[in-house]
Amino acid sequence: MNRIILSLLFAATAFAKLRAGAAVADITPQEWPVRVIGNFGLTMANSARDPLHVRALALEDGGVEIAIAVIDSCFVKREQMDRAKDLASKKTGIPVNRILMSATHTHSAPPSVAKEGDAKELRYVDRIVTQAAEAIAQAHARLEPAFIGWAVVPVPEELNNRRWFMRPGSIPPDPFGGTTDIARMNPGAGSADLVFPAGATDPGFSVVSVRDANGKPLALLANYSLHYVGGVPGPELSADYFGEFAKQVAQRLAPGNPQFVAMMTNGTSGDVNNTDFVHPRPRAAPYERIAAVAGKMAGHATVAASRIEHRDSAPVRVAERELRLRYRRPTKDQLEFAKKALAEPDDSKLPRNAKAYAERALALQSGPEFADLKLQAIRIGGLGIAAIPCEVFTEIGITIKELSPLQPSFTIELANGHYGYLPTPRHFALGGYETWLGTNNLEREASVKITKAILELFGEVK
Repeated sequence: MNRIILSLLFAATAFAKLRAGAAVADITPQEWPVRVIGNFGLTMANSARDPLHVRALALEDGGVEIAIAVIDSCFVKREQMDRAKDLASKKTGIPVNRILMSATHTHSAPPSVAKEGDAKELRYVDRIVTQAAEAIAQAHARLEPAFIGWAVVPVPEELNNRRWFMRPGSIPPDPFGGTTDIARMNPGAGSADLVFPAGATDPGFSVVSVRDANGKPLALLANYSLHYVGGVPGPELSADYFGEFAKQVAQRLAPGNPQFVAMMTNGTSGDVNNTDFVHPRPRAAPYERIAAVAGKMAGHATVAASRIEHRDSAPVRVAERELRLRYRRPTKDQLEFAKKALAEPDDSKLPRNAKAYAERALALQSGPEFADLKLQAIRIGGLGIAAIPCEVFTEIGITIKELSPLQPSFTIELANGHYGYLPTPRHFALGGYETWLGTNNLEREASVKITKAILELFGEVK
């Protein structure tokens, strides 16, 4: 009898077909005004130009179900994502380690970490958590027979490495008064001091298309290594080009179908943005560049989805691992500078943002010694998806794409938490914003250890 049952289970697994479901949950604030995250100054918003969402996709094949959720937020810490995953798992039965959550990195959203004692912000954080779980629960409830396919389209023209080698003497001191930076983040466009970009860009635009049993579009998951676009006036919130892309893809692929869900995940864009430093553009109107970039990417996604060969089965596998890394500590000189900076009443006597970085340095000094990062590798058929909880430099993503045993592969950054920027050891030697203590929080070899772990995880699911 047991042998018969095992044979039947094996047969059911062998002939299992893909099922998919997608859903959206709103996370637009319900109380105003709200603090806007993404800059050093205090900005308050009184309205949202477009809604903020959590978009979720559930996939199941061969009895293995995963969920991917994308949150319109600058970043979400692991604590909040773990809470949301626990809730989603209780609602759906999907194991926590088969859920991937990421933030889009829009810089025009409320904080996902509340100020101590701020009840309104605490309620908003709870809204992110509960709505992320709800989006996954709804996607799970909508599981139906489906077809899936993927493609990679080169779209290089919207990408610019934002770190530049500069002529000697043209880089201002860092927030601790240091003058050793060789590379500068976001130098003036068209500056005569530009020498050469300090890093690469990744033109690969990955598109995963999902259709229902009748061949109608059900969902689309995209990945592009571009930071947020910006151009949002301070008093407003916006999902940036990530939200506009989702809207435009829906209008083009599935007009009139409110259950279709498109989502854009952030690739490895820690050192890449949309500013052309060599050929400066005229100043754009608010939201102009967001619409232009989203429209272009939606066009590429729509064409790709129409040409992709879809299949009714794609084995789904997930491997997850915790990687322990050391937090950086300030040097003795940095500590002394930080204390003096916080005691200085005249900010004009200090380097730019010195007090903000002084506070970060003291927090790192008194904080935990280790960070436990949650890393994931997902297999969907022959497609590989990596998840890293940092703002990842592009060359790391390119390395993972080239060395992954699953082809094609791509990386979703700001996934399952947030631990600051992830430069390579080479970039640490160049300095610049992304390497400063307080912007970058993890040990210098973090990228090497993370890349190695991700490739090992891909080996487990191939």
